[in-house]
Amino acid sequence: MVGPISSEERDSFAFRVKAGLTAIVALSAGLIAVQAEASPLAILVVTLAGGVIGAPLIWLAIPGSGGREQRDPPDREFRK
Repeated sequence: MVGPISSEERDSFAFRVKAGLTAIVALSAGLIAVQAEASPLAILVVTLAGGVIGAPLIWLAIPGSGGREQRDPPDREFRK
């Protein structure tokens, strides 16, 4: 039987999703520059700028997961 997903596994997966989406945003910016027939240097600069601008946007769009800090499990005992 499969056990529950640990918080480390969940955080690792969320981080990989965020990194993948950031890469998609950066590559999209680069492909737009290619479509506009920009120079190779301009394509590189635009791709890097897409990553720099895309990363904070992705991290803001998907908050509260994918961080690298260690979290304690929530307190689950019943309180009156």
